[in-house]
Amino acid sequence: MPKLIETANPQERAVLVGLVKGRETLEIVSDHLDELEFLVDTAGGKTIGRFTQKLDKPETATYIGKGKLHELTEFVSENKIDLVVFDDELSPTQLRNIEKAIKSRVIDRSNLILDIFAKRARTSHARTQVELAQYQYMLPRLAGMWTHLERQKGGIGLKGPGEKEIETDRRIVRDKIALLKEKLEQINKQKSTQRSNRGSLVRVSLVGYTNVGKSTIMNILSKSSVFAEDKLFATLDTTVRKVVIGNLPFLLSDTVGFIRKLPHHLIESFKSTLDEVRESDILVHVVDLSHPGFEEQIAVVKETLNEIIIGQEKTTIMVFNKIDNYQFREQDPDDLLPPMLENISLQQMMQSWMGKTNAPCLFVSAKEKTNLDEFRKLLYENVVRIHKERYPYDNFLF
Repeated sequence: MPKLIETANPQERAVLVGLVKGRETLEIVSDHLDELEFLVDTAGGKTIGRFTQKLDKPETATYIGKGKLHELTEFVSENKIDLVVFDDELSPTQLRNIEKAIKSRVIDRSNLILDIFAKRARTSHARTQVELAQYQYMLPRLAGMWTHLERQKGGIGLKGPGEKEIETDRRIVRDKIALLKEKLEQINKQKSTQRSNRGSLVRVSLVGYTNVGKSTIMNILSKSSVFAEDKLFATLDTTVRKVVIGNLPFLLSDTVGFIRKLPHHLIESFKSTLDEVRESDILVHVVDLSHPGFEEQIAVVKETLNEIIIGQEKTTIMVFNKIDNYQFREQDPDDLLPPMLENISLQQMMQSWMGKTNAPCLFVSAKEKTNLDEFRKLLYENVVRIHKERYPYDNFLF
């Protein structure tokens, strides 16, 4: 059985690398590296330094330029760095060349996210999905990351004519991928049966970027104790609870959070987990209003949702959470530059978003329980509307 490679141990010291490409600005890339640092912290590592470089496009062989690679190599050697983390996905050739140059372990954002998912997965379903994504990521990179996965044992019929160890490993990984896909298909059938057995209650799903407070809202509405903490991907397994508001029961699900540059293999393997989203009647899109890049996060979530619910129209409620953390700094009257996000008051922000979005829009603090009664009322009204459409003669409840 191939042994998957661990990426970040608690003692590991990491350095981050990002490129300012095309029309990107240093501020945007800096925000991306902030998130990458949070990922490293979530995985158990410690960030020691950052490197950025302005290039029109990544270098084919080494991603960054030769001068920057030399600078990075010296920093890694002088500061006893264990791990170099690149913010974009590296090709197998880039990975191999960079590791050869800096004499230290190199991973990219995709590998780091996969490692965090592997650590966070608690159920058989989540573990199978993550393991499948890991092996699919590993397969084209075996030559670079090969440590050796599993040595060929001697014996009659076990060694092909002239077969190399790396070819043996590729076959082992392909076989493992096939087995995991088969196992995942069986689990998906069981999950589908479970969903069909839940009756015809209205279904509501909490969706959003990772670490925006979905699980906290889930706990408040359902009066349960879904795991929640200030870390990325605290929730991997979709949790479903029966919730009653007023006299009307409905199903509420808390789903895995999204993130920018989510590995393609992970999206593919987790689509079955997100069947709850696909089959929901109402989506509650939770946004962290206090995050400086919340508008980009909204775009990432919408893009990912479009991949999952292709061609479907869903009732969506926008819930801007963490208003208690929102920072406002009044702009200097002599400053003639356009106001930044921090120069817009919460009241102005509320009026702006309530005007520009087609969906119902609420501003809450799950932590401080601010405006949650309004949220419950809006949610109840939408659940009632769908219930009446589905069961026009079942109005005695209301």
